[in-house]
Amino acid sequence: MPVRPAPYDTLLDDETWAFIDKSAAFYPEDAGNLDHHGKRDVYDALCSAFDTGRPAGVTVRDFSISGPGGPIPVREYLPRAREPEASILYLHGGGFILGGLESHDSICAEFCDRTGYRVTAVDYRLAPEHLHPAQFDDALAAFRLLAAEAGHPVILSGDSAGGNLAATVSWATRGDDVRPAGQLLIYPLLGADTDKGSFVTHAKAPMLTTADVLYYDSLRSGGVSPNEDPAFSPLAADDFSGMPPTIVITGECDPLSGDAPEYCKRLIGAGGKAVCFEEKGLIHGYLRARHSVTRARDSFTRMISGFTALGAGKWPY
Repeated sequence: MPVRPAPYDTLLDDETWAFIDKSAAFYPEDAGNLDHHGKRDVYDALCSAFDTGRPAGVTVRDFSISGPGGPIPVREYLPRAREPEASILYLHGGGFILGGLESHDSICAEFCDRTGYRVTAVDYRLAPEHLHPAQFDDALAAFRLLAAEAGHPVILSGDSAGGNLAATVSWATRGDDVRPAGQLLIYPLLGADTDKGSFVTHAKAPMLTTADVLYYDSLRSGGVSPNEDPAFSPLAADDFSGMPPTIVITGECDPLSGDAPEYCKRLIGAGGKAVCFEEKGLIHGYLRARHSVTRARDSFTRMISGFTALGAGKWPY
């Protein structure tokens, strides 16, 4: 049996360890020496292995929209049985260097199926070929175009790096005529001090380490991270007024978990609505474990409830 280091030997259950072990098997012994192309190959294989397919009640359409750096590929998921009353604009995770429309395909399809909402996934430009603010620029352009055309409430969402982008777009559009109806952020990177809090206590957590976070930040920025820029680090903003109702869901055993409470505190302090759920015994990337780990399945159901409430203009928290 692989070594299960403390405190994760007691914090994580056997189902979660099975998910971690299966994920780790995709990484070669010299994974730390892989360049971003090699990391993409591993990540794509990993995501493919955990892909569960699309529910039968969902139709899919691929198209492109105009972006600041050229066409932005997007994928739209629609429920067959009913006309959607709201939309989710989804921004995938992957440290700003990994992932795309395929990596989160079944996740987006299930969000669509279980909420009855339209889901649009955005294939924003990746670093290091495209440095910050390319990812932010694409996400912002996608929201402004798609939300203006939607004709109903649009919720911003994303996991990890995508959660960061959703938060930055919410901040950038808080004074616009067309604004998000809410945001649901899944274990997001929000820009807290990496020398404190969960970045220290969970610095070597399974699935994501603090060193990984710093590596991704460096690739995204070209070497010098502009941490004072709210379009790079959402917590760098000095004004959180006008932000949409916000739900943040994070895993206990994740270096990013400490970002969420501070972010919600600042939104509430500015008169907004925000709630943070820290899922006990879960790790970064657990969306892929939603069919194999009970805790992840329960958290996924919490996400569905959150999307449904935000799309209906309700705040039950």
